[in-house]
Amino acid sequence: MTHEASCSCGQLCLTCEGDPVRVSMCHCLACQQRTGSTFGVQARFAREQVTRIEGRSSEYVRTGDGGTKATFRFCPECGSTVYWHNEGMPGVIAVPVGAFADPAFPPPTRSVYEVRRHAWVSVPECVTEHLD
Repeated sequence: MTHEASCSCGQLCLTCEGDPVRVSMCHCLACQQRTGSTFGVQARFAREQVTRIEGRSSEYVRTGDGGTKATFRFCPECGSTVYWHNEGMPGVIAVPVGAFADPAFPPPTRSVYEVRRHAWVSVPECVTEHLD
């Protein structure tokens, strides 16, 4: 199965082959700020599953709560984050699920930073792993 992701304007895009290693939702404050929503949902793929990255990107490096750095790649035209990697997970590329614009994309099975979850946000039943 092939998954195509892109920014809002289509200038920056990538192709992933096969199923993601993991799909998770994150309630950390940084994901809330990055997405402008109450949580982020991301799919992680092994680097070799990402067969194409095209377009110009800008980057933002953020140090996480655990001290590792994540490098976010976003479109310099529309500002959409299209992918990132975390030095704590070498060989893995994360892609925001919304960048796939595919309502049939696999649901999350993991929810992290639940201590920062907004009280009115429900975690779907498909999530089997909950981490504070």
